[in-house]
Amino acid sequence: MPLTIATWNINSVRLRMPIVERFLDEKQPDILCLQETKCENGQFPIAPFNDRGYLHQAIHGQKGYHGVAIVSRLPLEEHDRRDHGSVGHARHVSVKFRTGTRTIRLHNFYVPAGGDEPDPKINPKFAHKLDYIEEMKGLHSEAEAGVSSILVGDLNIAPLEHDVWSHKQLLKIVSHTPVETDGMKEVIARGNWLDLMRHYTPEPAKLYTWWSYRSTDWVAANKGRRLDHIWSSPDLGPQLQEIEILREARGWEKPSDHVPVIARFEL
Repeated sequence: MPLTIATWNINSVRLRMPIVERFLDEKQPDILCLQETKCENGQFPIAPFNDRGYLHQAIHGQKGYHGVAIVSRLPLEEHDRRDHGSVGHARHVSVKFRTGTRTIRLHNFYVPAGGDEPDPKINPKFAHKLDYIEEMKGLHSEAEAGVSSILVGDLNIAPLEHDVWSHKQLLKIVSHTPVETDGMKEVIARGNWLDLMRHYTPEPAKLYTWWSYRSTDWVAANKGRRLDHIWSSPDLGPQLQEIEILREARGWEKPSDHVPVIARFEL
């Protein structure tokens, strides 16, 4: 049975609804996970999703900031929301769904960006990011008996050397500092997660999902980072058919600085 899951930091779902609709019409994933929706639950634009058959939603919104949502053609169960760091941010939502005989727990995360200065002593945002990653180390991919797991989202860390345009030049830049990358690798190791993007496209191939708005010509510069991720419990690795990074979406009208990432399975 085929299953397609997409993740996308949309950077305001109401502002960018036209390109979300375009994406759904063209790619038609079974489930779409959005981050940085930037609206309260009651303001989430449900109607365009319902019109396309995404009748099931798990929304965790916040006024003007953060926010995550899962929209699905498949029924969703057991909605859960976590507030890592206990600061009141809407950065996580998870659900269970069934496909065929398999039950899957799906986590959608928006990890704090961490500000510009990679020093937790002088930058509270970076300290919060490190605390958030520390709490994620307790999340195990096989925590529920008989339930597979998928974790997606904008994790705001490019953990590997070839996940950034220049490993050496970004070692002191937030998202690729050793304390962050080591922390994410420990999250993966402790939780027995499988990094599906690198499972499908191993290093040394470059993989990017984000290109800064600050670049005057992002295509020519191509100074990207892999900040968006799809992980799974090990049992789903053999069922992965394809990972697609929709790079062209960065050039759509009024784009997000992130692009969609799509995982296709045959279960």
